[in-house]
Amino acid sequence: MKLCLSAPKVWACLIYTTGASGLEGATHIPDRPEGGRKDFSVIIEHAKKCQPPKQIESGSIIGGFAHAQVLALADKVVEAVKSGAIRKFIVMAGCDGRMKSREYYTEFAEKLPKDTVILTAGCAKYRYNKLPLGDIGGIPRVLDAGQCNDSYSLAVIALKLKEVFGLDDVNKLPIVYNIAWYEQKAVAVLLALLSLGVKNIHLGPTLPAFLSPNVAKVLVENFGIAGISTVDEDLALMVG
Repeated sequence: MKLCLSAPKVWACLIYTTGASGLEGATHIPDRPEGGRKDFSVIIEHAKKCQPPKQIESGSIIGGFAHAQVLALADKVVEAVKSGAIRKFIVMAGCDGRMKSREYYTEFAEKLPKDTVILTAGCAKYRYNKLPLGDIGGIPRVLDAGQCNDSYSLAVIALKLKEVFGLDDVNKLPIVYNIAWYEQKAVAVLLALLSLGVKNIHLGPTLPAFLSPNVAKVLVENFGIAGISTVDEDLALMVG
């Protein structure tokens, strides 16, 4: 499992790493000896000294909407689009972070019209997957495909919808893209979308710093890549 490790050093004494991961001040669990097992006893002993966790909230979250599940409901989804019950899909996949600017995505989801459905994957969903957004004819308004790698499912769903609607261009679908990026995996998702010819993707809260002026120029001119603005302005632009 890959982990994005970002924590204040004051917490290092509470963190254990192993394998390729590491953090200054944290305890590292050595690799297993030849023919043996990795020794996690130091973590177990630490856990025994900790207070038991207390429940801080309750409820349920619906997930598991990878492409196989969504495509099994293809007839229902297509009918909802044709009838106007679903006017637009918004892909809000990507990363989350602790910066206050990422509250943008919570507000964006809250203000989306009730005839829209969010397609998501990755930890970006934690900004809105507990909101009471309801459903459209039994179709949840947040369709969560899973983790970052499951963004593949969102691409499969888009390509299948293009086929079902008999379109010759994925950009003619009622889908817009408001992607939250933070690190390399989100960039890989972006490159995958670009390889499929997807255009007019919005990236936020800021554009990747490694984009040189020349690369940014190519992405803007050929793919319509753009940043984000205010929630209200972006809703008017992306959803209407």
